[in-house]
Amino acid sequence: MTKEKESPEYRREKMRQEELKRNPSGSIHGSGLPDLVGSLGWKGTGILLLIIVLAVIVYYVFFY
Repeated sequence: MTKEKESPEYRREKMRQEELKRNPSGSIHGSGLPDLVGSLGWKGTGILLLIIVLAVIVYYVFFY
């Protein structure tokens, strides 16, 4: 994409990602699930979700 054809949303997200790369712990209140997912990528997000689901299943098996 050229500079002129970039949408404002795309530029804003690109600037936000660059800021997170330069200063990952800059804002404690600004981080959340979207930042975590954005930094992990789709494979990391899938693995994280799989671990959470497995942990819930193990919890229900042993504690109920």
